Amino acid sequence: MLARVVVRALGVVAEAAARLTRASIVLVAALMLAALCWQVLVRYVLSEPSIWSEELAVLLFSWTVLGGLALGVREGWHVRLTILPEALPRRLRLWTERATDLVIAALGAFLAWSGLSFYEITAGSVSAAIEYPIEILNALAPICGALMALFGLERAVRPGGTLPPPDHNA
Repeated sequence: MLARVVVRALGVVAEAAARLTRASIVLVAALMLAALCWQVLVRYVLSEPSIWSEELAVLLFSWTVLGGLALGVREGWHVRLTILPEALPRRLRLWTERATDLVIAALGAFLAWSGLSFYEITAGSVSAAIEYPIEILNALAPICGALMALFGLERAVRPGGTLPPPDHNA
């Protein structure tokens, strides 16, 4: 009973985190595009280089990639070889999928841990052009890792697994 409550709560938290991640990626991608458009406009129309737009675009791009990576774990978008799992009986395939999701969760936890260590090492530094605290950029790896761990764990314990329903027409 308690296990079901925990699994359900994990699903609710993972869904909320996925929605927030998805919305933040959309917002950040739009801001990144605006920064890049500004950079092109001032460089080629006004003949003045922008000192901040490229660095801002790199920061925003970092989140779109790392946030997208975490979201890809949630949605099962990660690249994989499927020839062996697809040849397995459904029940065994479900358990191999769960094991894979647990390995991904462990890799996410490692990324969170090692990213946090790097964050602490670089604390107090600033970016070159804008001089924003570099902790903003370096916080993205532990956040991505924590999300990967959350999403991988949720997929591993999801009731019914993450396989599509059996095709009764096949």
